[in-house]
Amino acid sequence: MKIRMMAALLTASVALPFGAANATDLEVTHWWTSGGESAAVAELAKAFDATGNHWVDGAIAGSGGTARPIMISRITGGDPMGATQFNHGRQAEELVQAGLMRDLTDVATAEHWKDIIRPSSLLDSCTIDGKIYCAPVNIHSWQWLWLSNAAFKKAGVEVPKNWDEFVAAAPALEKAGIIPLAVGGQPWQATGAFDVLMVAVAGKDVFNKVFKDKDAEVAAGPEIAKVFKAADDARKMSKGSNVQDWNQATNMVITGKAGGQIMGDWAQGEFALAGQKAGTDYTCLPGLGVNEIISTGGDAFYFPLLKDEEKSKAQAVLAKTLLDPKTQVAFNLKKGSLPVRGDVDLAAANDCMKKGLDILAKGNVIQGTDQLLSADSQKQKEDLFSEFFANPSMTPEDAQKRFAGIIASAD
Repeated sequence: MKIRMMAALLTASVALPFGAANATDLEVTHWWTSGGESAAVAELAKAFDATGNHWVDGAIAGSGGTARPIMISRITGGDPMGATQFNHGRQAEELVQAGLMRDLTDVATAEHWKDIIRPSSLLDSCTIDGKIYCAPVNIHSWQWLWLSNAAFKKAGVEVPKNWDEFVAAAPALEKAGIIPLAVGGQPWQATGAFDVLMVAVAGKDVFNKVFKDKDAEVAAGPEIAKVFKAADDARKMSKGSNVQDWNQATNMVITGKAGGQIMGDWAQGEFALAGQKAGTDYTCLPGLGVNEIISTGGDAFYFPLLKDEEKSKAQAVLAKTLLDPKTQVAFNLKKGSLPVRGDVDLAAANDCMKKGLDILAKGNVIQGTDQLLSADSQKQKEDLFSEFFANPSMTPEDAQKRFAGIIASAD
């Protein structure tokens, strides 16, 4: 979809506050509104305010699927914010190509981002035609299964060590009145769970053939059929979740109402806010306990072109501040994510974060699908898996055929 078409189609918009007190007020839009996320974004605001500028918070509730159209509509409609969150990857690609986003190459060069950002694929995702257009702030991995130790104790079974043991424990959980797997109703949650299952069940090479190489034959083949069988198990295990937001699903695990959740490491922020301790109150299984691989997606900030010279200067200060070592540590410890700098001290990290750091150090990583697929292809995938998880009459075979078609036409 061309940017001019996007501007016409994305009609949803809201009036968000602009800082009007002085020229160094900078409105920053994002979709971090859960308890743990709000605590993390407060660290970014505090660091920016310490520079003498002022972070004007433009939080938009409803996660990225709700927030991104609003953000894009404002930028294309001539009402840009000072900075905005997107995920690493291709979500802002058309905005950049339309000349609406600021080139940050001068800041990146002065701050030596190419030397400190790890893995380098994060900065590559910010780079279009040799120019850098965003500031990565974290590494968020989807490849985690979060388990409630209390739920399994109540059900009288051991806490699983991998996905197969989790599926086997589902009947005991159900008998104890516990929903085995919490999955919220937002489309990105279902498609994210499928992507995680693909790495765990089919492996890294198959994942890359499908999403990186866009190999429709592999997408239609026997290895992906196994993934859809696992997704069918997940669909059955999640029956009765009846929540919408991801953090509501996480809360089901925190309160022992659900046995587990497939969710990114941002779930750690909710566990921390609830006072729960990794290894004691909950268990984390990277790669679902099958393939200890993490994806290197996450969040980055883009900066729309502004006419106000003072606000433009403040944009450069914010970009620099986001990558400051102290900011990186304070933000990521609250967010549950890993820092993008390879030279910061994370001695305070909990057991789960240390697992992620170890996997990252070993190089057992894949790119996130936001980095590998266009926003249009991602949306098609979300529509499919939203329907698959909501409609038990859709067979895994039929879903796989649709999936292979999406991959065949993916860009």
